[in-house]
This record gives sequence, C-alpha cells and structure tokens, in this order.
Amino acid sequence: MSFPPNLRPFPAQALSGASLARSLAADFATRDAPERLGVLRDRAGGPLVFTTSFGLEDQVLTHLIAKAGISVRFATLDTGRMFAETYALWAETESRYGIRVQGFYPDTAAVEQLVERQGIDGFYDGRPQREACCGVRKVEPLDRALRGAFVWITGLRGEQSAARLGMAFVSHDPARDLIKANPLFDWSRDRIAALAKEQNIPINPLHRRGFLSIGCAPCTRAVEPGEPERAGRWWWEDETLKECGLHVAPGGNLVRGGPPA
Repeated sequence: MSFPPNLRPFPAQALSGASLARSLAADFATRDAPERLGVLRDRAGGPLVFTTSFGLEDQVLTHLIAKAGISVRFATLDTGRMFAETYALWAETESRYGIRVQGFYPDTAAVEQLVERQGIDGFYDGRPQREACCGVRKVEPLDRALRGAFVWITGLRGEQSAARLGMAFVSHDPARDLIKANPLFDWSRDRIAALAKEQNIPINPLHRRGFLSIGCAPCTRAVEPGEPERAGRWWWEDETLKECGLHVAPGGNLVRGGPPA
C-alpha cells in the first residue's frame, strides 16, 4: 500500500461544510484507505483528530497514520469502565508507534450524579438509563476531544451494522461543524484482520475470544457464531438501535451528511 504524492489543497475559502464533505467523498470513492488518509493530509484545511477505541479497525488506522507520518491528534474516551486488556493495548500502541493517545475522561460531578440517580449498573434497567450513562461517559468527553478539530477521523465501517451501511465515506457534522471521515468505510472485517496479521499490528486479545466489537466491560460480551459484529454490545437492547450516541445526530439518526460514495 502506498500513499499518493502531495495533492493540491482545496482553497480553504472556496469549500466548506457539506460542499467540502461531498468533494472529499468523491475523491475517497476512487482511492483506498492509505490514499484517503493522504487526501486528508493534503487537503484538510485544519487540524485532524482521530478518535480510537483500540478496536481492530482503529489499530489498523493508527498503523496507517503512523506509517505515513500524518500529523494527527490521537484521542480516546476513557469511560472508567474499560477492559484491562484495552488499557494494556493503549500502552502497547503508544510504545509501538511512538505516539501519545490523549485520554478524555467523564466529568467527575456528572458521574457522581449519574450513579446517585440510577446506581452503579443502572444502564441495565432500560435504554434511557443506558443512553444517560453513555452521554456522561462518552458523548460529553467526545465533544471536548473534538474541540478545535477540522476533520474527525473514525474507524466506522458500513459492514458493522445495517444502520452504518447508510453512512458516507465523508460527511459534514453540522452539530460540531467539522468534517467526519471514515477511511475504512468499505473495508471488510476479514480484510482488516488480514492486514493486521500481515503487518503485525497489535490488537486486543479479546478479539480472539469472540469479542468482535469492544466497548465498556459491563456492556460488552463475546458474540456467538453467526451473530452480527455488534451483537455483543448492549446485548439486552433492540438489535437495530445499538449506538452509544457518538455518531448520532440530535434527532436520533446516524449522521450521514450525504449519500455514500
């Protein structure tokens, strides 16, 4: 895999918001993931932030970004309830690639109020309680992680769920007024796993134990053969509504910002 030579940047004043997202999406459609990162490197008009949860996709993206020497701020949302294996991989990833992944944490007072209101594991009691927990532990910290960003890079893939299949390579997030880019959107899990093996990319050992999508420890289980990738996330809820809020617009829909490329 190779990266493209430096491209001619978009005039910052000429394209913005949804128009820029559509232009980038059209460019992404003809390129593979490393080239898409090169496009962002050369044509973004401001800081790039990559939010990683240290899952399989995010580890591959970290590898590609580091390999290309792209200037990106790495960020993660430490909810306080992550698996021990995830913390170990965080340290291993920093050591392997010589980077620092900045942790963003929930507001202490907000967590205290949440636990006082619904108990330490109140998220099991219903969707509103679970969404409240995700809001405190993930959504609010994400807003701080993305502060000042021009482009938000994610590891979202269409194959992960039926809902995500309707998203775009690149979209405009109007609530945060930034460009959201998904360089691995059209990659299969098998392709990502093959690259991770070939390049000896560090991955979470929980993947080998059936945890295909890894979030907070109390909200994640291993999946059974034949189950969808995200079946192990909030397994007590409706299969079609499994989002924590990070990629959801205020109206409750996944942020799309345009048709898929």
